[in-house]
Amino acid sequence: MTRIGAALASLAVFLAVWKAATVIGGYPEYVLPAPEVVGERAIRAIASGVLWEHGAVTLLEIVLGFALGATTAVVTGIALGKSVLIERVLSPYIVAAQAVPVLALAPLLDIWFGGGLLARVVICALIVFFPIAIATMVGIRATDPLLDEMLRSLGATTPQRTRLLEIPSALPVIFGGLRVGVTLAVVGAVVSEWAGAGTGLGVLINIANQGLFDTPLMFVALAALAIIGLVFYGLVVFVERRLVSQ
Repeated sequence: MTRIGAALASLAVFLAVWKAATVIGGYPEYVLPAPEVVGERAIRAIASGVLWEHGAVTLLEIVLGFALGATTAVVTGIALGKSVLIERVLSPYIVAAQAVPVLALAPLLDIWFGGGLLARVVICALIVFFPIAIATMVGIRATDPLLDEMLRSLGATTPQRTRLLEIPSALPVIFGGLRVGVTLAVVGAVVSEWAGAGTGLGVLINIANQGLFDTPLMFVALAALAIIGLVFYGLVVFVERRLVSQ
């Protein structure tokens, strides 16, 4: 069975179990809507433009937040991996920042950065940062010391060794961090929107749940987030296969 066929089969099973749960349980629509109800609500949300309006904002936050967080994390991870001194200085702050829930920091960051797109991008980047930075550091330190010594003997400078040996050898580990980070970017976007945004899929979930009591619309927003996460995860895997296999 091909990968697409397996995915379609698993989707069919998931929908069948979901439908059976609604029929056997007899749940009302506001508790657990049936798949066809959610599908019909999705069509209406797309036709009215509501899903596009909120989805586009969340998508922009994810792209910018992941780009900022991943770039900063890779650079920081390289520095941590190459210098014990830098690790000793920065690690306590990095770990402390990770230990504090971003949801608790989000209102403060929202105030500091003006409550607009920049604040939401920064919140998203913070959630993305830690796993990618740690993965990069681990990957850099896993470089074969014999190969590094060989490049040293050939007169390679530190930047040359980093570019030609350390980063390429660390790519599989770095991409492991990127896989985790890109899914956390979706979480970060929603958390940032809950801190006070006016639009976005996270906002749409709150509106559907607390304002309209529209559970099918909440399911539509959750499905949209899941699809976005799957697409970005697939893109990271695609890039990884193109780079790491070379």
